[in-house]
Amino acid sequence: MNRIFPKQIDNHYRGHKFALWLFYPITFMNVAIALVGIFASDGGAQSADGIPLDTFGAGGAQAVVPVVAHLGLAKLLLGLLFVLALFRYRSMIPLMYVLIVVDYLGHKGILLLKPNVSVGTPFEGIVKSYSFALCV
Repeated sequence: MNRIFPKQIDNHYRGHKFALWLFYPITFMNVAIALVGIFASDGGAQSADGIPLDTFGAGGAQAVVPVVAHLGLAKLLLGLLFVLALFRYRSMIPLMYVLIVVDYLGHKGILLLKPNVSVGTPFEGIVKSYSFALCV
């Protein structure tokens, strides 16, 4: 527990070096996914998540894309927290791994309560599953 919640947050990383180096691509991936959600024309809803926007009416698709962009902003803020941990407060990295696991499990729990329809295997889902497995 002292690694997850250190008494002092500093730039001294006390964990395994592999976990530190693994956190770089995980951070890059999270920031990239967030930027796609914000800036892609479909917000990544259809291209990455497999949500069939072309089967929605014009109003339905126009309602989904801003919601995905807002989720992208939330993901970007989390990604910026990861960047801050990497470059200034490395003692927070174990806590960031816990946040990644809780975020993944929370998304899966919400999908159990409120399933969405997707076409094919969403690319982002595959990436998140591998990322989750590595984080655990």
